[in-house]
Amino acid sequence: MKVVSVNIGEKKTINYKGKTIETGIFKKPVNHPIFLGKEDVENDVVIDRKYHGGIDQAVYAYSENHYQYWKELYPNLDWYYGIFGENLTISNLEETKIQVGNVYKLGEVILEVTKPREPCMKLGLVFGTQKILKQFWNSTKSGMYFKVLQTGNVTVNDELILITQSENYPTIAVVYETKKQQ
Repeated sequence: MKVVSVNIGEKKTINYKGKTIETGIFKKPVNHPIFLGKEDVENDVVIDRKYHGGIDQAVYAYSENHYQYWKELYPNLDWYYGIFGENLTISNLEETKIQVGNVYKLGEVILEVTKPREPCMKLGLVFGTQKILKQFWNSTKSGMYFKVLQTGNVTVNDELILITQSENYPTIAVVYETKKQQ
């Protein structure tokens, strides 16, 4: 598993159904390392700290391998890494195999897997339709949040290396499936 893109978002204001919405979901690739802090990614905008940022949601990662699935559903979208709001686009990141509590080394950073991402209406803003939310929920392609145990820089081509395999904890896909049913 390697980083194929590091992504940062700026604050964007959108008019949606007569309401003004601020969001940081529109992330774009950058050509320099990004610093993963204890509660967020440096220079990345986080608007709603209830659902993004903080100790257990400091970094969001999404699998490069999932992109083809979504491209087939949305062929007319202007595709780029970071479109799902992820800070890290990583090859072969698989929710059905990665367990909550797994600890990884990535560049200078030590990360712990915490939970899947639950989609919100802001993902629909990116895709131009709210139907993406149900499609996202009906897949195992949630991506995952990480807690940062050791801060530092991450850049393209850094490898996600397993340090500690979690025991007796479910995979991200199992947790995601459980959340869907609640």
